[in-house]
Amino acid sequence: MYPELIQSKTRERRSISIMNSLSKESVTLLTIDESGEAQRIDNFLFRHLKGVPKSHIYRILRGEVRVNKKRVDQTYRLKLGDLLRIPPVRVAQKQETAEVYIPTAELPIIYEDDALLVINKPSGLAVHGGSGVSFGVIEQMRRARPQAKFLELVHRLDRETSGVLLLAKKRSALTAMHEIMREGNSDKRYLTLVLGKWLNVKQHVKLPLHKFDTPQGEKRVTVREGGQASHTIFTLQKTWPGFSLLEAQLKTGRTHQIRVHLSHLGFPIAGDDKYGDFARNRELMKQGLKRMFLHAHSIAFSHPLTGEPLQISAPLPPELQAFVDKLNTQEN
Repeated sequence: MYPELIQSKTRERRSISIMNSLSKESVTLLTIDESGEAQRIDNFLFRHLKGVPKSHIYRILRGEVRVNKKRVDQTYRLKLGDLLRIPPVRVAQKQETAEVYIPTAELPIIYEDDALLVINKPSGLAVHGGSGVSFGVIEQMRRARPQAKFLELVHRLDRETSGVLLLAKKRSALTAMHEIMREGNSDKRYLTLVLGKWLNVKQHVKLPLHKFDTPQGEKRVTVREGGQASHTIFTLQKTWPGFSLLEAQLKTGRTHQIRVHLSHLGFPIAGDDKYGDFARNRELMKQGLKRMFLHAHSIAFSHPLTGEPLQISAPLPPELQAFVDKLNTQEN
């Protein structure tokens, strides 16, 4: 037998072996609920059939997957109540890993309805696990609500930032909120304490931001020509000797946008361990400020499903309010 034919037969046997390893005993029938509504069918199958190669998923999509007894292509978006037929496949067995402890206590909730859940995120808690973090807000909330069919982050906050954080309880709400934010139809505002005396009552800051990795592998952002366009509106709230309290209104939502804009202008955020004044931060810790003074205090938008105007706010957390009170006392 020619070598080429031997290789072809070997590949054929290997392919048959892989297909056999994926076989299962029965067809799966799923009725699409809110967790799958409006999702592309290929993305739904990637999530549902973790461990199955994407090439095999596209193969069964072309031949054996049915929605309401009909063939659909990979771009089809699932509808509530669709009956999805998935042919027999075997999901690859995951390697056993040590179970991560996730606290079950719910975080402070400041608004909730059938579509949205809004929490007042504490400083120091990541919004999701990864990059050396075992768990974050989304994992903790899912653990606290095992009955929830769908729960996803609408947007993100830095780990050190506290305040208003939106989660979606329906996929339709998630996609609508993403559209609202993409079109600039939400109003997100932060309170921040900066070092120095801010002069302008209101100031528009438009600077291009460039993301890069440090030699240690950490994400950083700097002002650089050719970077992503970014726009923040700062409004002065109050000044003290050496400090200014600002409200920052985001017109774009770039990574570390507020922190980099302020640092570049010479007004670093008090307690910022990435872009701040490190010597001053050590002094501030002795004075009681042990975290970055950046708080997402409000967001306004039209409800993604009802269109009702919503404005949700979270007061300064006790540790930040205490530092402001201390500045007021020293002033008097």
